[in-house]
Amino acid sequence: MVNMPEPFDAQLRQQLRFDANGLIAAIVIDHVRRDVLMLAWMNETSLAQTLAIGETVFYSRSRQQLWHKGATSGNIQRVVAIHVDCDGDALLIEVEQLGAGACHTGERSCFHRDLAVAASRDE
Repeated sequence: MVNMPEPFDAQLRQQLRFDANGLIAAIVIDHVRRDVLMLAWMNETSLAQTLAIGETVFYSRSRQQLWHKGATSGNIQRVVAIHVDCDGDALLIEVEQLGAGACHTGERSCFHRDLAVAASRDE
């Protein structure tokens, strides 16, 4: 069950700071394993739909349309809780990840690649 008031009303809207494009960052984590699954974007409509159906709905910046996560892949994310950061400009969404994973590549997490970094100065 989603731990946010419904429906998406003025009180809820006042807690959030959408950017100039009307978007807010949404970090998605597995509610049991606590691993980060993905980063996506939401607008007011996608957040309202997420609250209404209890599954993640995002806004695709590249396609400029709403995107119900898992609608075609079957990799649905059932929302357990939504937290707002201290500035109100990012959401942390705890989900039950169903299906193979969150990433469009088939990986469980979108954060499955490591960035090569320079060796420590201490070495």
